[in-house]
Amino acid sequence: MEPVPSDPSEPIVPLTQKEIQGILWREEEEHRQEEERLRKKDEARKKRRRERKEQEERQRKMIEARRREEEEALRLQLKKEEEEWRRQIEEAEERRRQAEESMREEEKRIEEERRRQEEEEQEKEAKEEVEVWLRGDVFQMPPKKEELLPSSSSPIPTPPAATHELKEGEPGEVEEHETEDIEDEEEEVGSRRSLPAGCDISDVTVTCENAKLIHFPPLSVPELKSLSLEGNNISSIPAGAFNGIPNLEWINLKKNKLTSAGIDPKAFTALKTLRRLYLDENLLDAVPSDLPSTLQELKINENKLRGIDENSFQDLSSLVILELEGNLLSEGNVDPWAFAPLIQLSYLRLGRNHFRTVPQGLPKSLLELYLENNLIEEISETVFNRTTNLNLVSLRHNKLDETKIAPMAWFNHRNLESIDLSHNELYLVPSYLPKSLVHLVLVGNNIERIPGYIFAHMDPGLEYLYLSFNKLDGEGIEPESFFGAYHSMTEMCLDHNQLVHVPLGVSEMTSLHLLRLDNNRIRYRANIYRVF
Repeated sequence: MEPVPSDPSEPIVPLTQKEIQGILWREEEEHRQEEERLRKKDEARKKRRRERKEQEERQRKMIEARRREEEEALRLQLKKEEEEWRRQIEEAEERRRQAEESMREEEKRIEEERRRQEEEEQEKEAKEEVEVWLRGDVFQMPPKKEELLPSSSSPIPTPPAATHELKEGEPGEVEEHETEDIEDEEEEVGSRRSLPAGCDISDVTVTCENAKLIHFPPLSVPELKSLSLEGNNISSIPAGAFNGIPNLEWINLKKNKLTSAGIDPKAFTALKTLRRLYLDENLLDAVPSDLPSTLQELKINENKLRGIDENSFQDLSSLVILELEGNLLSEGNVDPWAFAPLIQLSYLRLGRNHFRTVPQGLPKSLLELYLENNLIEEISETVFNRTTNLNLVSLRHNKLDETKIAPMAWFNHRNLESIDLSHNELYLVPSYLPKSLVHLVLVGNNIERIPGYIFAHMDPGLEYLYLSFNKLDGEGIEPESFFGAYHSMTEMCLDHNQLVHVPLGVSEMTSLHLLRLDNNRIRYRANIYRVF
């Protein structure tokens, strides 16, 4: 083909073979440079990911080692406390046994002394009777033989030993007091360990699960750390319920009949070390008040919460995990400032509620947000402005389509790696996804098309893409649809769609380990090839 001159009057000069060869050489050189640039970028990305994984592994090992050390220290402490408790019980038992043996010996000695004195008294009386007869008047007749013996109807005098009271300082009194002390000590230990029917104690844990309790059990075990009352019929918690167990760190009250009116406002104030509180599957319509500031995990799933006001989480600055799934919450009854006190919250579950929009005022510290099974129809531009540390968002089973997701809702997020938009009303893969995105789940939508260059801006690049159970056909995937993910894509699921051939661009994916194409309409393998 001869070049067209810019000026029609100029003669057409055909390119020489050398010029054509030069143009081809330059294009090939540019192609090699582009490949080299992409290779270096890929190596840099892999290096960053390797370094990040190594750092995460080091941190994980450090955390695991610290956790093992803490568990070992706790185990040793519990073992030491148990040994000390057993030693005290054995010592008390030995003292009791010795006291009982001393008492038996003393009773035996007293009984022998009583019998001896009784015999002496009887001998003395008989002797006196005989002497009277011998000294009597010569005309006095001797008494009959039966008259010399004590009458069976007359009372037998009590021997002095039997009515003798121990005076102060005598050995018997010391042993008696010691026995009483031992009995008091055993009674105290027994009452401390006594539990309602259906309850068990193991080390520092009391379990009363499915024990048919209707009232909060009165417990007095100061060293108790964990208490589980799951599966009972408890409807109230009085003010002093935890006075005898003030050192609790974990309370499980799942599956009871607790109501907000039945929980005294000061019920939890005695607990200064409480870390975890589970109140799932009760009848609460409000978050309990005056919860301990030490709380790190709070679960109130499957209740009847009708709102969260500005003071619901007051003073809970240590809370890390909050679960409020399966309630009656919506954007209309959750105060925008409700989450403000939760400066360390990392994990928030609000699934199975009635939200139509993502709640306002989410904590800056948030790492994972779960909003499954709501009625969410849109995502505004500002809703994620403060949550710059967000790593995962799950919006499964809502009513979102691609037009209701604001372009800048999460585009500039540098930490958001996982988004789940399964079972919504999407017709296209959404644009303006986060630059840092690694996992994208779009299963069960109505997606018909993957626009071109939609993953091109991502760094280090999308690795996991799940598009199962959609409506993709051969025309819905463009040659540039996967541009930007050729060297990062690891897993891709396109099963249960309407594809008639393997999508273009799959052959360019150098890191792909898993590709699912089952349940499509593919009857032959397209003539695809990889460009190196």
